[in-house]
Amino acid sequence: QVQLVESGGGLVQAGGSLRLSCVASGRAFGQYNMGWFRQAPGKEREFVAAISWSGGSTRYADSLQGRFTISRDNAKNTVYLQLSGLKPEDTAVYYCAASAFAITTERGLYHSWGQGTQVTVSS
Repeated sequence: QVQLVESGGGLVQAGGSLRLSCVASGRAFGQYNMGWFRQAPGKEREFVAAISWSGGSTRYADSLQGRFTISRDNAKNTVYLQLSGLKPEDTAVYYCAASAFAITTERGLYHSWGQGTQVTVSS
């Protein structure tokens, strides 16, 4: 198991940027594929991005249109999500998660979750 703590959320105007961080504690962070999900009020949690254990492969939700970038630093046990060109519809709680499977969009294949960080985008 790995414990995850997200940070970096906040209130930003439309068109702005934020960088979310997720720090992991516990063993073997570098062996896990990592993902970011988000959940808006009244909606289901949805996939945003994922990155392989080495950082060599990434995957994104088609709806993001290239506005977000996932990266990781295994030496710091941290995965990042750079949010750019933010829109009001990006308002949600953003969660990071760890998976022992290949990078995946499937929420059920992630075994460890953080508590989330709120991102609010004003128009």
